[in-house]
Amino acid sequence: MVLGACAAWPLITAAARGGRPEGMLLAVLAVAAGYAAGRIGGALLPVAAPVAAALAGAGLAVGVPDLTPGPQMVTPPGHAGATAAVLALAAGAACCAARASSVPAVRSALWLLAAGIAVTGALLGSAGGCAAAAVVLLCSLAVGRLVHRGPGLAVLAAAAAGVTGLTWAVAGRAVPEGLAGALEGRLTPHRVELWQDALDMAGHHVGVGVGPGNFGELSATAARSLLSDDRPHSAPLQLAAEQGVAGVALLAAAFGWVLYALWRSPRSTPVVLTAGAALTAVAAIAAVGNALSFTVVSLGAGLLAGLATARPFVHDRTPFPESSPAPRGGRAAP
Repeated sequence: MVLGACAAWPLITAAARGGRPEGMLLAVLAVAAGYAAGRIGGALLPVAAPVAAALAGAGLAVGVPDLTPGPQMVTPPGHAGATAAVLALAAGAACCAARASSVPAVRSALWLLAAGIAVTGALLGSAGGCAAAAVVLLCSLAVGRLVHRGPGLAVLAAAAAGVTGLTWAVAGRAVPEGLAGALEGRLTPHRVELWQDALDMAGHHVGVGVGPGNFGELSATAARSLLSDDRPHSAPLQLAAEQGVAGVALLAAAFGWVLYALWRSPRSTPVVLTAGAALTAVAAIAAVGNALSFTVVSLGAGLLAGLATARPFVHDRTPFPESSPAPRGGRAAP
């Protein structure tokens, strides 16, 4: 229902304001396809499937030129966020595989794979990708003995909300001057001006926005830039500007649905929280960048969510956590 609403609302706003809803529809389709593939792969191969996903993600970050960050005269600034998101998802898949494996040697090798993905981000020049992969790895190592997944998922939700709120505050000039200057130096004045344009559009078109894909035509900042990709480089602000308050609500509902699915997952708590950490890292990157405009990121996020919520057909050696609700039917899986 949530994904259906995310697909229907851009069509409604495009009919009301004009625009191009194809990008949003493609993103929804990619998430749905990745989630279905993850559920199937996680059920059949709970360790091998996430390993394959991790290797594929690392290979894409290294081998696909459009995802490799570079000088702004060569590569649009949005590609750095996509690289960081792909590396975070790849590290999350490797850590999920490590947590699902019961063989110590295999688990150690998969920890090394996740660390190698973080190092790959540094070698590619993606500081965000290196940091995101390292944070996911550290979170996965830290949750090894946790039994209660609810508080951990609540912390992840609060972290995503905090990054989004800070982005909104920067766009609305509601942060102290010292902090604003430091953030503007890291984010670049151009990106902050794009955020401000998006927030102004959202304030004038609260209901249905200016129409999907119309931000670039109405933004004075985007019109002045030769390297602009006609996006504000923030998923919440882009949806607020182009699809109104309902678009932002649907984005929040989609992320909340993922966290709820992880809470209900029959997989072990370390696997669930590891996947949640990687998906929260992607949400934070998308709040300050253009990552969700890349189909591979949407596909990877759906794939990792599916892997972490699948019910393996093979015996899961880790018992179902007592604090988590039992699957439908009132009984834990045998």
